[in-house]
Amino acid sequence: MEIRTDLALEGVASVRGRDSGIHQVKRGKAFRITEIVIDDDSHIDTIGKGRGRYITLEGSSLSKFSDEYEDMTLELARELRMLIPEGEILVVGLGNNDITPDALGPQVAAKVLATRHLRDELDSEEEEFLTSLRRVSVFAGGVLGQTGIETAEMVKAICRELKPSGIIAVDALACSDIRRLGTTIQLSDSGISPGSGVSNARRELSEKIFGVPVIAVGVPTVVDMHTIVRSFTGGQPTRNMPNMMVTPRDVDRLTERASQLIAFGINLALQPSLTLEDVRGLF
Repeated sequence: MEIRTDLALEGVASVRGRDSGIHQVKRGKAFRITEIVIDDDSHIDTIGKGRGRYITLEGSSLSKFSDEYEDMTLELARELRMLIPEGEILVVGLGNNDITPDALGPQVAAKVLATRHLRDELDSEEEEFLTSLRRVSVFAGGVLGQTGIETAEMVKAICRELKPSGIIAVDALACSDIRRLGTTIQLSDSGISPGSGVSNARRELSEKIFGVPVIAVGVPTVVDMHTIVRSFTGGQPTRNMPNMMVTPRDVDRLTERASQLIAFGINLALQPSLTLEDVRGLF
């Protein structure tokens, strides 16, 4: 039966051998971090992941405030900074803010500091600090069912006008291991196909489409029910068993707190002159 997941870490578990073209490096303190580098696109048909870097940060439940919250935020910012190109950045929040498990992207977008307009709006002498910040634009346009427009189409139109050096796309993900539900953050420089983990894939957001790097950031908020059955029984669900996507009962708190952590990480990665206290004071 099909295993639905957006996590590269879960997909590569089935690929073995030195000649697989997949390399893993582990590190991290506040998180258990696994960086996976895939050399080419030969594994797209088997694990659904092409060439690129996939960084997985695993920890305790993101719905709870950890004593290591500051360290987690700073470590996330450092990992993001390695992927983000220099220059102006467009941050895109993918998903539907009216559906809680799919609201991560829009909620992150609401907490990211937009600075592109500051140089035009403020006196450069009086507000030198603010006007020196990296130019960042933020966009959350809803989903196809709400707008009748593919998100990729809207982002492409925005890119033609703004000409950013890179895009950060944030979305809720699906996983296949319930232990990673709400405990994991995935970063990738290979772009994203919104909804792919729940078999509702929309047009991809990638460097191939936009001509600039697309950094994908996400947290698993749903898991396939058939996967849960396999995890607890060790067997396969019967073919007549209906399937559905399952989400944690505290998904509202998970979305709220994970979106704050990711937004703070993005702000610190994009604006290294800011401290965590600065970022907290802005929202």
